[in-house]
Amino acid sequence: MAPTNADFYAVLGVSSTATADEIKKQYRRLAKKYHPDSNKSDPKSADRFKEISEAYSVLGDEAKRKQFDDMRKFGSVGGFTEAWRNAGGSARRPGPGAGGPPGSAGNPRFDDFDIGGLGGLGDLFGSVFGGRAKGPRSSERGQDVELTVEIPFRTAATGGKVPVELDLVEECPVCKGSGGAPGAQVKLCGECNGRGTISFGQGGFAVNRPCPACLGRGTIPSEKCGGCNGAGQVRSRRKVNITVPSGAESGSRVRLKEQGSRGQNGGPTGDLIITFQVLPDRAYTRDGLDLVLGVPINIAQATLGSKIQVKTLDGTRVALRIPGGTPSGKRFRVRGQGIEKDGKRGDLLVDVQITVPETLNEEQEKLMREFAEAGGLKF
Repeated sequence: MAPTNADFYAVLGVSSTATADEIKKQYRRLAKKYHPDSNKSDPKSADRFKEISEAYSVLGDEAKRKQFDDMRKFGSVGGFTEAWRNAGGSARRPGPGAGGPPGSAGNPRFDDFDIGGLGGLGDLFGSVFGGRAKGPRSSERGQDVELTVEIPFRTAATGGKVPVELDLVEECPVCKGSGGAPGAQVKLCGECNGRGTISFGQGGFAVNRPCPACLGRGTIPSEKCGGCNGAGQVRSRRKVNITVPSGAESGSRVRLKEQGSRGQNGGPTGDLIITFQVLPDRAYTRDGLDLVLGVPINIAQATLGSKIQVKTLDGTRVALRIPGGTPSGKRFRVRGQGIEKDGKRGDLLVDVQITVPETLNEEQEKLMREFAEAGGLKF
């Protein structure tokens, strides 16, 4: 018999993309080779023959093969083969008169099969199809709300607060999630008999889903709540001030506890997870904790030297001496005027760029020519 984690494709020695004809031909070849009647001297051939037969009983059937392929996608081959054997080699949904208690070979319950830490197959399919219902009136934690927030460059660098508006789905404050109007009579849901879930089968798997009649609550009110039209939930808009830490960067995240969607039926509130997207600044760029500022100077300042005023991020003006003969692109460092984060602070890096006037008046042009000719240039 194939081991619990057997991959039926590997047992037959075929690719997962093999056609039905290719699988049939390979099975016939292997069955002939390992048939016990042809290998009476080899007792292991009987086990090999059973492995092959078991694999072909699944892969040779289109519906069963699809079930197996679905399990392979989730790494659940072991759970499938174990469930297959516990179900007597057939994962079909039993019809009337199949007999046997839930979980028996005649009436397999796939919730009973654990697949390597993922829980039962019902849990797996519940997560795939949108979450497994927990029964009527169960307490549920509110959903976390994730949001990307654009913040100004200077707010990210120095820290501050930014207002954010959230669209949330929350428990109706009128009916407290019951879906019924105040004073309405509540009766057991006839669709799910109060369980809050219904089951449907496909191929051979029974999947639990929230009851569409009672929306998973297990009860139906005689009169719907006017605040939520019986849904038990309403959309709300909430304003929150987000604290931006100094030195925040694009992609950095903060988690605000219990600022997400409120829980249902007394469950805890979810969290608000903010991802920052820093907007560019007209003057500054960032290099780690250092700020980079481009400053224009003219030819005379670069040639003869001068003093200029540069503005720091907080608006303070500091004096910077430009020595004579400074080339365009020269970088000067102003200590301690960069970004502060985790007790460290960067510097302000000033990049000077020599600018050339687009036009000169007659006197300026004359002086420029005299200056150039004195330097050996001729026009």
